[in-house]
Amino acid sequence: MTDEVEILCRKACNGEHAAASDLVRMFYARIFAYLRRFCGNDDDAADLTQKTFGKAWSSLNSFQHRSSFSTWLHGIAHHVYVDWRRKPNRNEDRSEAWWEAREAESATPFEDTAQKDMAHQLYYWVDQLEEEQRQAVHLHYYQGLSLNETAEVLGIATSTLKYRLKGALEFLRSKTAEPIRHQEQL
Repeated sequence: MTDEVEILCRKACNGEHAAASDLVRMFYARIFAYLRRFCGNDDDAADLTQKTFGKAWSSLNSFQHRSSFSTWLHGIAHHVYVDWRRKPNRNEDRSEAWWEAREAESATPFEDTAQKDMAHQLYYWVDQLEEEQRQAVHLHYYQGLSLNETAEVLGIATSTLKYRLKGALEFLRSKTAEPIRHQEQL
């Protein structure tokens, strides 16, 4: 897939709209799912995904292939999300309706979980993590980026990323040792 993406990037840089469309088709669902998990609803996620691809296309000529296209695109999505979060009134709590519709269409680490209640609780607990840990978990585990790619997207050292993931996993392990609570009790 890497060779195909590189070819499409070169063609898109040369103004081939079909190549740009192919790149969107390849990456739209992953970027949308990433942003949806953070912002909490489809409308905001769709807007942020559009902004991400808009910024990507306007700066595609500056893509220097020092990282994979996926890493570069996730970095743009991350910055678009951070900018969006800085705007006022973005810290509202998530509603019951959000929890019902929270699952993205793309695969997550929890889709194979045998019990839906446990998956629900894990999503809830991940949302309880500090922002930096939550971003690391989303990029590394939900989006499947390598440690190096995740660290690059977040602009931190790999050792810092490992520290954040370790803390997040310790928190999640401590929570999975507790009895499962149902939604009504949250």
